[in-house]
Amino acid sequence: MLKKKNHINLYLLLMLLFAINLSANTIQHCDSLIKKGVDAMWKKEHVKSLELLTEARNLAEKNHWHEQVFLATNNIGANYFTMLDYGEALNYYLESYTIAVKELDPQHEMVVLNNIAIIYTKEKNFEKAEEYFKKAYKIAKEKKDSLKIGLYAMNLGGVANETNRLEEAKNYIMESIPLLKQEPHLLVLAEICLAENELLKGHTTLAREKAQELYRSTNNLDYNDTGISLMLIIVKSYLKEEKYTQAIIAANKILSENPNLENKKAVYALLASIYYKDKVYNKALQYKDSVLWAEIQLNDIKNGKLLETSKVKFEIQDYKNQITLNQEKLNTERKTFYSIIASIVALVIILVLILRNRSVKLMQKKLLAERNEKAIALELEQEKNENLLLEKQIQDKENKAKLEQERLKNEIESRNRELSAKALYLSQRNTILEDILTSLGKVPELSKNEALAGHIKTLKSHLKDENEWENFLTHFEEVNQGYITRLKTIHPSLNANDVRFICYVYMNLSTKEIASMLNITVEACRKRKERIAAKLELPDSSHLYSYLYTV
Repeated sequence: MLKKKNHINLYLLLMLLFAINLSANTIQHCDSLIKKGVDAMWKKEHVKSLELLTEARNLAEKNHWHEQVFLATNNIGANYFTMLDYGEALNYYLESYTIAVKELDPQHEMVVLNNIAIIYTKEKNFEKAEEYFKKAYKIAKEKKDSLKIGLYAMNLGGVANETNRLEEAKNYIMESIPLLKQEPHLLVLAEICLAENELLKGHTTLAREKAQELYRSTNNLDYNDTGISLMLIIVKSYLKEEKYTQAIIAANKILSENPNLENKKAVYALLASIYYKDKVYNKALQYKDSVLWAEIQLNDIKNGKLLETSKVKFEIQDYKNQITLNQEKLNTERKTFYSIIASIVALVIILVLILRNRSVKLMQKKLLAERNEKAIALELEQEKNENLLLEKQIQDKENKAKLEQERLKNEIESRNRELSAKALYLSQRNTILEDILTSLGKVPELSKNEALAGHIKTLKSHLKDENEWENFLTHFEEVNQGYITRLKTIHPSLNANDVRFICYVYMNLSTKEIASMLNITVEACRKRKERIAAKLELPDSSHLYSYLYTV
């Protein structure tokens, strides 16, 4: 009777354990984790979202559920994209792309290809963006997915507009329009691309009339900043036609709708150009200052986002460590459980065999054995807990060190951005002042006034003062801790102009911005970049920034 009862209890325990394991390792459970993670992402609860998606990804990888691995990884990338950490987002999107190519069908592949292309568009890497949009477009063509063909054709048209390949852009956009008629919000975006194309071709009136018609007929002007995009086309068309009053009115209408900082910055830049061409220089300077203000505000927001992303990464890393510790603990507990079950079975068999003759004696031995077993188990548990605590403390220290390194890196990047923004602002302001002084010098009445002509000459000489560069160089060295000294040690052949150019490249300024600061043409700037790359013995100028960042 005793033996039968023990067997029943053992069977129930084993069934309960297997039921728990089965319920926690089903595809439905994994899909539920992914859905909860995506819902949390839309609510901007990124830590919670990444924890759920990481758990789902680990479970899917363990069970070789490729689609769930793809979905979890792709949505982890979407979290980082939302938090403006484009580098981390790109890493996860590329990982998703590898999974889609190796294990899934082309529909999954083209979805993540579009995501990767959008990342490259945000980073202004239009060559890479076009490469991945074309791959997605090709797959959509093969699968005859008309909506996706239209979407990717529109995106390719937008990239072609950005790179001034206007006829090619128009062909893509015209292909997309009939395919997007079932999705009105996407159709409007395609029509906007077409209006931008006409504007870039110089058909300003046609572009403006099309934008105005779309602005009147579109129901949801807030979707993807549709209304602001249309108004910007209208402002640019008036500016090209030198209709400055209408351009100012349209620009102020955008500002009255309280756009986001990026759109405000674009409007301020347009107003600065309008007032400068209209020779209202004080207004031009005011809006140049507004552009700088918007840039600083955007940098502050981006720095905050980067800090938030760093904190999220730290918390997710801690969460992964906790999962690992919990898994190890669970494995240990399972082994202990099975060992106890085996011991109980053995003891039951022994008791059944010798219960008649040595029941009292064997009971005492059994109790003694159980006490010893508990003592040993307690010592092992204590030792295990101490080891886990020590490992956690070590991991915490490592994570804190990584967070501190990330903070210092972000701080240096922030100060470099502030330095580059101030330098660019001073350069543009000096350019405007120099143009004003040149215009004044051409006025006959003023040129006859020797005292005033002398003052103008003095102001021009002050504009060419090199003290600003020396101050910039000093601040650059303080922020970047002897970078120029290291560079000259490695490359002693560099002259002062080379060093100045390299400083601007190191701060990740565009070719157009560097040309503006050096008061040279963009083409001359490119040639100087190629000459310096050759002097540094690099394959071509595209490797210059990545090399300078390693010095």
